[in-house]
Amino acid sequence: MTLFAAELIVHVVPFATQKPKPTSHSHQNTAVGCISNPHDASSFTDGQKATASGETRPTHLLSSDLKETHLMEEGKYSESLSFPKYMFSKGHGDKPDTVTCTRWIEKLINLGDIEEAVRLMEMLEKYGEPDIFAYITLISGLCRVNRMDLADKAFEKMISRGLEPEAVLCTRMIQGFFNSKNIQKAVRIMEILEEHGEPDVFAYNVLIGELCKVNRIDLANKFLDRMRSRGFSPNVVTYNTMIGRCCSRRRLDLAFKVLDQMLKDKCEPCVVTYTILIEATLLEGGVNEAMKLLDEMLQKGLEPNLFTYNVIMNGMCKDGMVDRALEFFKSLKSRGCEPDAVSYNILLRALSKQGKWHEGEKLMTEMVSKGCETNIFFYSTLINSLCREGKIKDATEVLKAMKQKGLTPDCYCYDPLISAFCGNGRIDLAIELLDYMISDGCLPKIFNYNTILSTLCKNGNADQALQIFEKLDEVGCPPDVGSYNTIFKALWSNGEKVQALKMMLEMLSQGIDPDKVTYNSLLSCLCRDGMVDEAIGLLVDMETSKFCPTVIAYNTILLGLQKARPRRMDDAIELLAAMVDKGCLPNETTYTILIEGFGFAGWQDEAIKLAESLFRMNAISENSFKRLKRKF
Repeated sequence: MTLFAAELIVHVVPFATQKPKPTSHSHQNTAVGCISNPHDASSFTDGQKATASGETRPTHLLSSDLKETHLMEEGKYSESLSFPKYMFSKGHGDKPDTVTCTRWIEKLINLGDIEEAVRLMEMLEKYGEPDIFAYITLISGLCRVNRMDLADKAFEKMISRGLEPEAVLCTRMIQGFFNSKNIQKAVRIMEILEEHGEPDVFAYNVLIGELCKVNRIDLANKFLDRMRSRGFSPNVVTYNTMIGRCCSRRRLDLAFKVLDQMLKDKCEPCVVTYTILIEATLLEGGVNEAMKLLDEMLQKGLEPNLFTYNVIMNGMCKDGMVDRALEFFKSLKSRGCEPDAVSYNILLRALSKQGKWHEGEKLMTEMVSKGCETNIFFYSTLINSLCREGKIKDATEVLKAMKQKGLTPDCYCYDPLISAFCGNGRIDLAIELLDYMISDGCLPKIFNYNTILSTLCKNGNADQALQIFEKLDEVGCPPDVGSYNTIFKALWSNGEKVQALKMMLEMLSQGIDPDKVTYNSLLSCLCRDGMVDEAIGLLVDMETSKFCPTVIAYNTILLGLQKARPRRMDDAIELLAAMVDKGCLPNETTYTILIEGFGFAGWQDEAIKLAESLFRMNAISENSFKRLKRKF
């Protein structure tokens, strides 16, 4: 019996023979009205029948039940509580009705009064005979509101009363305990079900899947063996669940071991099995290995679906193999599949990231011509493409057309326009568009604000940027590391070094970790103000943190050493050696800084000789070499 069926029984058990007592509003031409008429002799027999059927359930309980149900429906909750109190009042001769109490337990849970529902069950346990349906109603409701502590207590009482646990109920509890991160309790529920009830394949599948999810593969295998010992053959769902969980934990090796076991058990993998493995293989960067799995799948006579093909294209794009993904996309028709909106969007996203707007536009045209449904991502990509080409007016028209179609633009649709206005020096229109977003019900994200903050700071309006920055928390969009980086650099450039450093301390106090941009900004500011030793100290901190210094960081300090008074070229050479030792290769800018440093220090001949050597090694370009020769 399913849980749905069990819960439904409470509501559909008919009381067809139990006629409600007539009220002042009852019509006398009803059956009840006829029976209650003492002057109607023909009603005597029917009256006896009514009395006999009434003995199955006391009429005072029935009328109270109807009254209290009406009170509940009318929202008179406090008045309705008199019913359970009356049922268990002192001197009440009848046992409380289990079905009615069960209905009340459900009502109380739905109203959010968990304690009252539990109390009612306790009273029913003390004065009546709760059945399996009463416990199912209570425990299911407690699981639904995540009160697993109370659900566990009720379950233990149910077992102690000798009631057989139902597989569906136990499955719900197992899921609830896993959601509460209580693995031990979840396993205990299955053990009780195995001892006192009849577990089914679905219950085992949920338990095994959840155990795999928390990396308890050993325990999952034990229950797989126990499942077999009870006569259940693990099906493709069981194995797919295990393989999926192994893959989600990035344990591809274990996933393939499960696949081997699946084949040993003569359980044939399906399209879903291979799709899970293909996706996991692609995440590990194994495009070629994933294609081998696709071939294996085809050799077994399995027909991949569009979802499988979309997974492959997405993996190729994430691995930077956009051209290969495009070729694969073109082969879909020959493979018996027509691309859908998801297929197109995967490629559009990849092309937009690589700045291949021309190919993206061709793909969008094809998508529309084939009648594929366009979505928000399609429009945001189109707006982005138009803005990059400087067609801001056309992009605005696309935004309007999008709204006319019934789609609500999100912050990603507005962001290209905000950036375009900022890039064209129309910060006023960018701010105006931001205000329009809010009035249109689209709350800006922090990257929308960061675009405006950056533009204001670049234009020398750091004060206005700071005003917006200080209000970000108020508008429900707290600043991120990018926001702090922008304001820090602006304040330092304006000579407000103390306030800039306070901003960094505030960022750290908010639990926001610095990124590479933060470190590079600090290095740049320190070196520009002649604080090169402090910058070198920060570089050492970077080396011990999760951010290894990049060539940009090293070049920043090399430039600081080159411009120091007196010029510190010996230190620069030592830093270059340390840079190479740590596996950071110099670039053209690195060599140019060193050559200029030697030249400005008065060693022009040595600088030109070094430039000639580096030019012959293709370490610097011809243009850089000519510029250096002119300079020295």
